[in-house]
Amino acid sequence: MEKPTLFMLNPWLDDGGIGPFYCPDCGVIEGFLAYNPDIKDQLEIMPVDFKRPRQKIIESLGEENQGSPVLVLEDVVPVPEGAKKSLSTGKTFIDDPVLICEYLGHRFEGVKPHPQD
Repeated sequence: MEKPTLFMLNPWLDDGGIGPFYCPDCGVIEGFLAYNPDIKDQLEIMPVDFKRPRQKIIESLGEENQGSPVLVLEDVVPVPEGAKKSLSTGKTFIDDPVLICEYLGHRFEGVKPHPQD
């Protein structure tokens, strides 16, 4: 069975050797996965470099959707609220870190983020 694919940025140095940096949105996902280690096994996690073009993401979602973190869903799942569709490839994806955590928590029956008021 196909797994959802999660693209996450590797830590990086900016030009001139400034850093290292991490992506705060990817940190939200990393925290979620720390609370839900079993969910990590249900995903295809693809690390990508900060510098664009991000070829792995382009191959999946097209050049216009290179943001990360991004969760690419399989074709068989119902489209969750907040998901988007790539105009280039037709694939469905979620690119908001909180929505990614909510979706994965519900789908795989894990700990979910507390609802925002």
